Amino acid sequence: MIQRMLASALFAGCAAGLLAALLHFAFVQEKILLGEDYESGAAMHFAGVMAEGMDHGHDHAATAAPADTGAAPGAATGDAPEAATGDHSHHHGAPEDGEAGPFKRNALTVMFHVLLYCSYALVMVAGFALAERAGHRVTSREGLVWGVAGFVALQLAPAMGLAPELPGTAGADLTARQVWWAGTAVTTAAGLALLGYGRGLAAAGLGAMLIALPHILGAPELDHFSGVAPPEVAAAFAARALGLGLAAWSLLGWLAGRLWGGQAA
Repeated sequence: MIQRMLASALFAGCAAGLLAALLHFAFVQEKILLGEDYESGAAMHFAGVMAEGMDHGHDHAATAAPADTGAAPGAATGDAPEAATGDHSHHHGAPEDGEAGPFKRNALTVMFHVLLYCSYALVMVAGFALAERAGHRVTSREGLVWGVAGFVALQLAPAMGLAPELPGTAGADLTARQVWWAGTAVTTAAGLALLGYGRGLAAAGLGAMLIALPHILGAPELDHFSGVAPPEVAAAFAARALGLGLAAWSLLGWLAGRLWGGQAA
């Protein structure tokens, strides 16, 4: 049983992690780099004023110049990013002696996605084992449903209160956001399990209540809105991050279910 779980989880997790990394490089990373430019002050837009002392949950330091001052070297002012300069190059803190910085960052990105989805896969196949003990056979079709459910529980439902956060955007207290995110993921997963495997209207009603509960309580919010990254960039980043998650989770569930069902046959 343990060998079966590990084989299914690691293979499916590596495949999903590599897909997630590929989609990240193709659709998400450019938005992150642009957000870091706004956060560091290398690029500015007309509304880029960050509230002083705001905790926005990133390790980067926001150093954007006030909107009514002259642009810093290499930065731009006006209605569009870099409108005042002809220099559109981005350095993003890369070392001057070569490509070691970007290469290391990209390698760590791939490793992070692979490890993350392997972890998700291990939890998922443990759920497969519990479902099998309860008399529910898991195949690739059921695995796909599990994958979409995992995406809903860990990404979509939390994003309804706390959207994926781009560097250069402000956020509420980090600890409060982490607690709300964890509670939302747990209650949503439990609610979906009751809807999928529960019996009777009572189980369905309890599942629906669990899914709705964190949103009724509400996610932590800012007292006022501020940030140095344009909202258009933040919105595109959030949409692409969720699309990436759906694709990776779907592959993870389908492949894990296929491997699990094939080994059981």
